Amino acid sequence: MQVGLTSRVGLAALLAQLTAFNSRADAPPALTVDRLVSHAPSLFGTAPAAPAWSADGKVLAFLWNDEAMPARDVWLVDREGTTPRRLTRAADTGGGGVAEFIWGPGPSVVYLSQGEIHRVSAAGGNDQTLALGGAERGGLSLSPDGTLLAFLQEGDLWLLPLSGGPAVQATHVAVKPIGKIPLGVYYHPDVEIGSADWGETSAYAWSADSKVIAVHYVDRRNVRRFPIPYYLTPDAMLNELRRGAPGDLNELRTVGVLDVATRNLRLLELPNATGSRILGFAWSPKGPLLIDRETDNCVDRTVTLFEPKTWTLRTVWTDHGESRIYNDVASAWHPDGMRILLTGDLDDRYRLYLLTPGEAIPKQLTSGPYDVEGAALAGPGWSFLYYVSSEPRPEERQVWRMPAEGGKAERVSPLAGLNTPFPSPDGKAVAFLHTDDRMPTELYLGDRRITHSPPPEFNRMAWANTRYVSFKGSTAGIDLHARVLEPPDLDRTKRYPVIFGPVYMNTVRNRWMGRWEGLMQLLVQRGYIVVQVDSRGSTGYGRAFREKFLSQWGNSDLDDYQDAVGYMKSLPYVDPARIGIFGSSYGGLITVYALFKKPGLFAAGVAGAPATDPHYFGSDDVAHSRTPETNPELFDKGRAVLYAKNLRDHLLIIHGMADDVVPFQTSVMLAEELIRQHKDFDFAFSPTATHAWAARPDDAVYFYGKLITHFERWLGPGSGPRPPAGRAP
Repeated sequence: MQVGLTSRVGLAALLAQLTAFNSRADAPPALTVDRLVSHAPSLFGTAPAAPAWSADGKVLAFLWNDEAMPARDVWLVDREGTTPRRLTRAADTGGGGVAEFIWGPGPSVVYLSQGEIHRVSAAGGNDQTLALGGAERGGLSLSPDGTLLAFLQEGDLWLLPLSGGPAVQATHVAVKPIGKIPLGVYYHPDVEIGSADWGETSAYAWSADSKVIAVHYVDRRNVRRFPIPYYLTPDAMLNELRRGAPGDLNELRTVGVLDVATRNLRLLELPNATGSRILGFAWSPKGPLLIDRETDNCVDRTVTLFEPKTWTLRTVWTDHGESRIYNDVASAWHPDGMRILLTGDLDDRYRLYLLTPGEAIPKQLTSGPYDVEGAALAGPGWSFLYYVSSEPRPEERQVWRMPAEGGKAERVSPLAGLNTPFPSPDGKAVAFLHTDDRMPTELYLGDRRITHSPPPEFNRMAWANTRYVSFKGSTAGIDLHARVLEPPDLDRTKRYPVIFGPVYMNTVRNRWMGRWEGLMQLLVQRGYIVVQVDSRGSTGYGRAFREKFLSQWGNSDLDDYQDAVGYMKSLPYVDPARIGIFGSSYGGLITVYALFKKPGLFAAGVAGAPATDPHYFGSDDVAHSRTPETNPELFDKGRAVLYAKNLRDHLLIIHGMADDVVPFQTSVMLAEELIRQHKDFDFAFSPTATHAWAARPDDAVYFYGKLITHFERWLGPGSGPRPPAGRAP
């Protein structure tokens, strides 16, 4: 009898062990910092990029790696297909894969890999090397007549005949950078055909007849030299870059016109070229060049037409707004090649307008409490156009199609989330790059999913449950909107710590935020609720709310976070004593000012590259700060050192020593003041980290580890029991 009992007890114990083992085997894998930043392979996959249609619209090409490794190749998918096929094998060489590509005649694909230019038939086969490596190249483009390949090389434009022969340097303007260490946003040639320091302006554009190329010409030689110490050489050195501050002379930006046959380059005499940025420029199929410009402070916008035959400039539209900040405006040619599609903020929202040159008031095409994002997409002769809008909800970006003359719009993007459209040449098919709260970026053709980028491990993870909430803003003038990430096994009988971050404007979006999303998910796995708030300055809530940000950062915007904290504290499963905040750049500023100006609102904060002194902002930051001459009170009272004496919560500062956007010096000066005030704080830095301080995997592991440790030390890990009713937490 005793033997039988012992056997049954032993069997029960064995079954319990097996059950526990199976439970552990079925449990989602734990997310770690090392796994978060690893690219071998990436947990989140390697996103498809740069979709481009063949001229006949039958095939879509894009860059991708189907094994979640970092190097991409060119892939093709048929217009009606679902299965992509790999065209190039550059990733197999271990040299970084394909950097960019364009469609060529044949059809063929011309691509850039390790500085070399290759051409391969779309049907496959052997590559043809068009230009050997040895130079830094980019910006591939084919002339409309299909005879010349253009590309950028070390600050100049080059032309390569596809029929054979060597590449020819078409411009001779480039002047080498003054910097010795190639780090940061401001490391550029002193003069170049290329983009401005900030913005995504195209470097050049072909005319429809292939006879002329418009180029974006940038001259930085009169911009102030800014020294940044660099310590990883045998003798420490000062690395100089061209970088101004608000009120300083900015880089000169203008448009040049290159005669392809004679190689003669002439620069257009655009007014205020050192105080205005070029939003975009594009040739009409009927001849003129559209040039869309805006002053660096976003106050004045000018649309100009250039006629190459008569070499004349004609201003066709201007707009003025004193209270504007960073402005999401754009333009494109209407399908008729004579009128202009404008994205602008002429009333409470960013809307799409149709401008007839010569008329003072453009025709409004979109309406409602929604914002259009970016330029409209419309091909020559189309009877319709596409645009991206925040309709139906602020966290969404959906693609809409409407008649070219205006009228009822229909939604064409099938999935909730953020969608970027790529219409076919005839406009009748649309590819999308899509992302949402549960999915990193993937490629779709209509409603057909083409890529599956993350490895199987991604689907075994227990990702956060995401919800969107609104609550009353005390001084915002509107209800505030937030994105809340909660543990999938949330136990409402417990109390959870909350972390706001990464804080910034325009963060409440239904998307996967790349590596930031991974960090947020890791924090959720460790038992935190993570929150993001669209604070004032964000798009999607009207002009007044957006422009409240002007000169008010670190002041009234803190009210929005205080309101958000109040909302979270109203939830019965939130621990009101364990709330933290983190962010980078402006988000770092918010973190520092929240701890300095509203002590006790957050128990702990992590400020990455915090922009704590407006005197060290960049010259382009006049878009939200203006200048010391026009806004002296802001520059006098906007320095964080003035409020350092108020710190009583737990602050960690993270900063890269090679940061040229928010100089490391500013955090050093803040640290000195905190020490002088006998304040306890922590400071983590990296010698080679730039403003994107977590871009390098080693830096990410180090800094993310510091961030997590800081919050676990001062907020405590995970959830805890809820206090009995009537007892203070």
